[in-house]
Amino acid sequence: MKKIERLNLWNGNPPVNSGLSGNEVLDPEVILELTNVTETELIIYSPDDKINIGAAVIICPGGAYAGLAITTQGYDFAEWLNTIGITGIVLKYRMPNGNKEIPLDDVQESIRYIRKNAKGLKLNENKIGVAGFSAGGHLAALSATLFSEEGISTRPDFSILFYPVISMGLHTQKDTQQNLLGAEPSSLAIANYSCEKQVQPNTPPTLILTSDDDTIVSPVNSTLYYEALKQQQIPATLYIFPQGDHAWGIKGTNMFGQKFDYVEQAKALVLKWLNNHC
Repeated sequence: MKKIERLNLWNGNPPVNSGLSGNEVLDPEVILELTNVTETELIIYSPDDKINIGAAVIICPGGAYAGLAITTQGYDFAEWLNTIGITGIVLKYRMPNGNKEIPLDDVQESIRYIRKNAKGLKLNENKIGVAGFSAGGHLAALSATLFSEEGISTRPDFSILFYPVISMGLHTQKDTQQNLLGAEPSSLAIANYSCEKQVQPNTPPTLILTSDDDTIVSPVNSTLYYEALKQQQIPATLYIFPQGDHAWGIKGTNMFGQKFDYVEQAKALVLKWLNNHC
């Protein structure tokens, strides 16, 4: 039987303050159901012991760094991962409010925490990956390129990116860029947070899924990242579905309430890829 555990990651003492104040706002009726997020939490979905394969995926929901679509791009995916024996860990990361280091701090500390506590969570510390949706895909890609291997490594063992924002430059999603980097980002900040420019020789294997008709985040982001991965000879797989638009979840509905026709194919592809990398 699956178990769900919640924990506060920084215990009220994060390294950087976003400047946001007040309570977080939850509205299940809107796409960005959780906004004004100022506390980092991990929501850990553990699978039944009988099928647990010892792997975990830290999940970064999307929301243009303004809020989190935490159900469709978090909880739903974690529950599906449980059905295939994988621990799904939803990262409720803080909104940056122009403080670009905050989300990356959160995902890196999450990886450290899970590795440090792997035994108690019945996990293999070398099977800790990240997944991200839209802006959460950008955050997952940041964690796969800007990691540190000093002390407890923050390098994920694999990454899965759903219709990700990758570039902060020409093909970026403007709201995502502004919420992360501020209204007038420097050329250096744009370059440093464009994930296609930060791929390292030891960036982990990556699976990318996007839709050709995405009207919110250009699929060029995905092809830029795939090309950068291949230039470094990183194992990478890219699927571009002909339909789906943006923010489709594992249950097959996108942010506009429309059906994603290829959801079963997408799940099968993710499952097969995970079987090869876990």
